[in-house]
Amino acid sequence: MEYCASPYVYRRRVTREVRVGGVGIGGSNPIRVQSMITCDTMDTAASIQQTLDLAAVGCEIVRITAPTVKDAANLQHIVAGLRAQGCEVPIVADIHFKPDAAMEAAKWVEKVRVNPGNYADSKKFAVKEYTDSEYAAELERIRERFSPLVKFSREHGRAMRIGTNHGSLSDRIMNRYGDSPLGMVESALEFARIARELDYHDFVFSMKSSNPKVMIEAYRLLVARLYEEGADWNYPIHLGVTEAGDGEDGRIKSAIGIGSLLNDGIGDTIRVSLTEDSVHEIPVAQALVAPFNARGAGDAAAFPDLDVPLSYDPFSYHRRETARVEINGLALGGEETMRVFTSQEKWDALAHKLDRLGDYKPEIVLEKSDVVALDPRDASAVAKVNASAAPVVVTVADGLELPVIAAYRLLAARLDERHPILLKDTLTASADPNVPFLSTLLTAAKRIGSLLCDGIGDAVLVQGEHAPGQSLRLAYNILQAAGSRIFKTDYVACPSCGRTLFNLQTTTARIKAATLHLKGVKIAVMGCIVNGPGEMADADFGYVGGAPGKVNLYVGKKPVKFNIPEAEAVERLQDLIREHGKWVDPAPAVETAAV
Repeated sequence: MEYCASPYVYRRRVTREVRVGGVGIGGSNPIRVQSMITCDTMDTAASIQQTLDLAAVGCEIVRITAPTVKDAANLQHIVAGLRAQGCEVPIVADIHFKPDAAMEAAKWVEKVRVNPGNYADSKKFAVKEYTDSEYAAELERIRERFSPLVKFSREHGRAMRIGTNHGSLSDRIMNRYGDSPLGMVESALEFARIARELDYHDFVFSMKSSNPKVMIEAYRLLVARLYEEGADWNYPIHLGVTEAGDGEDGRIKSAIGIGSLLNDGIGDTIRVSLTEDSVHEIPVAQALVAPFNARGAGDAAAFPDLDVPLSYDPFSYHRRETARVEINGLALGGEETMRVFTSQEKWDALAHKLDRLGDYKPEIVLEKSDVVALDPRDASAVAKVNASAAPVVVTVADGLELPVIAAYRLLAARLDERHPILLKDTLTASADPNVPFLSTLLTAAKRIGSLLCDGIGDAVLVQGEHAPGQSLRLAYNILQAAGSRIFKTDYVACPSCGRTLFNLQTTTARIKAATLHLKGVKIAVMGCIVNGPGEMADADFGYVGGAPGKVNLYVGKKPVKFNIPEAEAVERLQDLIREHGKWVDPAPAVETAAV
């Protein structure tokens, strides 16, 4: 299966245009940036103001949750208030569980988002074997529930997003396809086929997950399936990493997932989901799409008509099977820990406080490593390395005018698998301390993170960030976000919305303050149950809003404590972690803040 025109040359996927009010998605339009307000949908004034605030910072499409028919009906007043103030930003109604709410919302907004996992389906984590006839009967039931919305949208010019979430696949899909990218794709295609049968085509797809690897695989598989279905299945794609979290970690995780797919030419509109005020999402999203909206055919000059088979399966993660190599007493390659390199200059700048850097210590100095740097297009240079008796660590040479991701893909394809690879974020070390950190963060995460999610890389070196401490922290945090080296607590935290049952920002901060020292423990913080249980499938513990002022605690995706008063919930979460043997007392503080 093919999911892009070339893994070595950037070409944006060609799609049809879908109009959302006055904004076009796909076709010849730029990649659009959107977000979601966080207040109660019944608070008309707050909903209008938050939408105006988003539009003011460049948000092109705004989503508002409509959990009930009453909320959906109030969209009439929100939209009217916006239009009265001259704001024409298209509004999207976010629908989960309630087909009646979707029908009401479609009267007032330009677009409706439905989730195939819960729009007309159940999720009780039930195990059942469906016969073909039972499965067909379920599809017919879904057709009956979904068709009225499709017909109304077709007749009234409404767009739709068929948005599958890894955290909310139905039991029917889970039992046939598993909690997998394939299940996500099949769930969406079932709804798309119903739409197409009714001659409705104004829809886009999304395949969201909090795990960048799963998200990347699901979108690639979706696009490959669309190619197989035929040329008229050229629907636009909306990209997003759900529950990315906040701060640096949330931005890195979003850049890995979204940036990887944009680099493959996939994606026509994006949302960066941060556990912060929504206006903070927009600069991150704008920075991610800017180089692709401005991008031409520059890669073609570097790799003209290159046809080299990939070294990895783009639809299933598998780490490249390299040999173990030892450098200055540290092992890398094979199943060893992924290592963090630095330059001699940066090592020297930190030498006086190496013992106080905690988890962000540099491990290997590039200039003392005997790493072989070469041009992956140079067949003789690659052949020389492949002829060596012993495995050696290889990287792409600095100073080459090559797209970084494509260069490392080509290196991995031509290099014998036994040779470990050192990844870099840029092929030109930064000498400018004034480059904005957001720019270096997104570039490094997009490039190194993408390659790590493809299974390429045994060590990393961040060169684009001039500050020694920040470059090391960035390297470690990219490894953590890509799931390649877990060295601290991992958090899955959803962005707030009108369904949220507690203040996500303050709650997440309290949970982090209490658990940040638990290395390797994964904690999910979810404002409601829409995606909570499913997205917590690979989390150790979950903190989920169950009712106003009440919290349910989970172990994995199983709820174990119910209706805990919010004031007690963080302490009870700590107790739950102790009960399961994963609690350790915090170590004395080290000078990580100085990094």
